[in-house]
Amino acid sequence: MRLKSIKLAGFKSFVDPTTVAFPDNLSAIVGPNGCGKSNVIDAVRWVMGETSAKHLRGESMADVIFNGSNTRKPTTQASVELVFDNSDGTLGGEYANYSEIAIKRQVTRDGQSNYFLNSVKCRRKDITDIFLGTGLGPRSYAIIEQGMISRLIEAKPEDLRIYIEEAAGISKYKERRKESEHRMRRTRENLDRLQDLRDELGRQLQHLERQAQAAEKYKQYKEEERLVRAQLQALRWKAIDDQVMAREGKILDLAVKLEAFVADQRAQDAQIEARRDQHHELSDKVNEVQGRYYGLGADIARIEQTIQHTKERGSQLQQDLQQTIEASRQAEDQLRLDQEQLEDTTIRLEAIEPEYDLLQANADEANEQLHAAEERMQEWQLEWDEFNQKANEPRQRAQVEQSRIQHLEQSVERLRERMERLKSERETLSAGPLEEEVAILEERMGEADLKLEDLQSTLLSAQEEIKHQREANNQINLELDQLRNERQTLKGRFASLEALQQAAMGENKLVEWLAQHQLSDKPRLAQQASAEPGWEKAIETVLGEYLQAVCIAGLDAV
Repeated sequence: MRLKSIKLAGFKSFVDPTTVAFPDNLSAIVGPNGCGKSNVIDAVRWVMGETSAKHLRGESMADVIFNGSNTRKPTTQASVELVFDNSDGTLGGEYANYSEIAIKRQVTRDGQSNYFLNSVKCRRKDITDIFLGTGLGPRSYAIIEQGMISRLIEAKPEDLRIYIEEAAGISKYKERRKESEHRMRRTRENLDRLQDLRDELGRQLQHLERQAQAAEKYKQYKEEERLVRAQLQALRWKAIDDQVMAREGKILDLAVKLEAFVADQRAQDAQIEARRDQHHELSDKVNEVQGRYYGLGADIARIEQTIQHTKERGSQLQQDLQQTIEASRQAEDQLRLDQEQLEDTTIRLEAIEPEYDLLQANADEANEQLHAAEERMQEWQLEWDEFNQKANEPRQRAQVEQSRIQHLEQSVERLRERMERLKSERETLSAGPLEEEVAILEERMGEADLKLEDLQSTLLSAQEEIKHQREANNQINLELDQLRNERQTLKGRFASLEALQQAAMGENKLVEWLAQHQLSDKPRLAQQASAEPGWEKAIETVLGEYLQAVCIAGLDAV
């Protein structure tokens, strides 16, 4: 086997691709200092697998790459290729069929180093194995550098043995023996580790088998528990749903009754409003009659004054009777005229009395209608209590009715004041020839007072009934609030039970996780929590699915 050529590119001073050919068995490279002769030997060592930058006269492997000059830029990689002639079959084995063997090494500035054998990427070991026993290598005796002869002469027997074994070709076998022993040692160590792993896995397998059996039983029991819980929650949910449906049906019935009652109440309100309009009309008529009555009273007063004046004048005429008969006749004529006027006034007063009686009858009829309306209102109150109304709207309407009753009270009070005024006017008319007529009016006024007292007593009764109705309304509101709270509580309990059912129906991952962390035996929050009587539903509604939380002493257990 003979070296045919060396191809260098970017290696030290060989920036351009350069091929150094060796046509004969004996070749020499000559040149001045610094021309790159030693770089050729360094290239041979480097491509054969030299890893020490010091033996290549550098500080690092990056120094073998051309660093540039004043006229040339530095390169990014360096490569060296050795081409050997193997036509004589020096290299046996798989390389015996190759007439040429090309060995190449390539390095980049980022530190990557690649080896190629006949343009096929290979390992560094493949390169060194080729030259074992041939005397070639990065530090073999085939490359004799300055001072190497003296080192051979002065070498110890052990060092000389290395060179002799290399020359005899047994170094290759020793290296293979060394590798085989190293492999056997590693194999024995691996077998020992495998035996330890096998023993450990055997112990773990037994433990896992016991755990698997326990887990299988736990899974079976948990499945049975889940089914039982699901059935229980389904039954509870059905019972709650039936309760909710019953309550909703009851609420719908009450709503229908409320609508019917409201319609009836509106009809009664319309009747009361019509009666109130009639009462206003009658009041206007009473006012008109009273105005006429006041006018007649004024006429009577004027007539009384005229009579008094006539009497005084008659006395004067009697004293002066002897003086003048003509004056007496005139006085008699005047007296006759006054009497005629008094008779006319009396006739007019008698004509007014039927109209006053009619007005009084109308007032009595209005009072009876008012009393009938109050009785209907009492019936409405009884119906209200029977229906057990649970809404706020009837209470507001009751307040409206109260205001209307107060308005009626004010109207009655005004009527009473008018009667008082009539009574006082009657007293002013008690003197004189109209005393009998005034007595009749006084009797009628007394009857009006009695009717007024009856009306006031009826009004007090109505006010008392209104008070009771307000208390009933308050009780109804309390019951309605209680029903709403109960309905809300049922909804919250339903949501909680539904969440618990879903949790019981499928949380296998959570169960497995609790079992892995040894938390399956820990108590739940629902088992540890306590509540005062009456607060159980409220706590269950607020906590919901958190009642299934696991209670632990601290986070270290997790």
